[in-house]
Amino acid sequence: MRAIRATVPALVRAVRPTLLVTQHGADTHRLDPLAGLSVSLEAQREVMLLMRELADEVCEGRWLALGGGGYAVIDVVPRSWAHLVAIVTGAPIETTAPLPQEFLDAAEAARAAHGLSPEPGQVTFGDGRPLAVRDWERGFDPEDELDRSVQSARRAVFPEWGLDPFLD
Repeated sequence: MRAIRATVPALVRAVRPTLLVTQHGADTHRLDPLAGLSVSLEAQREVMLLMRELADEVCEGRWLALGGGGYAVIDVVPRSWAHLVAIVTGAPIETTAPLPQEFLDAAEAARAAHGLSPEPGQVTFGDGRPLAVRDWERGFDPEDELDRSVQSARRAVFPEWGLDPFLD
């Protein structure tokens, strides 16, 4: 979320597309066996909501939201795509509501059939770090690897669009 918020909104507002096309692959999730990223379902959902807001603000609501990717096909892909469809249609899913028992039973059976262990309900990245997101507006941390990568991308791209990579 920090990287997305630090780059995408300013660029969308500068470019002012008439249609926002976004790709929301579930392979960014921390359980995906190939990507190795630390993204949660909550973060995926926040990106989807941000893209919806940007499409409404800049593109008069014109938004082509694409699904794609994701190998955690029991615990992640259906949930991520359900959020995307709900946000696109304007009916976001209540995130504090428990998952339907039918889904939990089907997921448990699928895991057992494929020899997978269940994902515990987590409010951390899995290594104990909380899922808190520090907004880019709070400042650049030169010691943080993500911040250095984001700032590098901003320095390379923002001047092309008349944006200041340090202030935006």
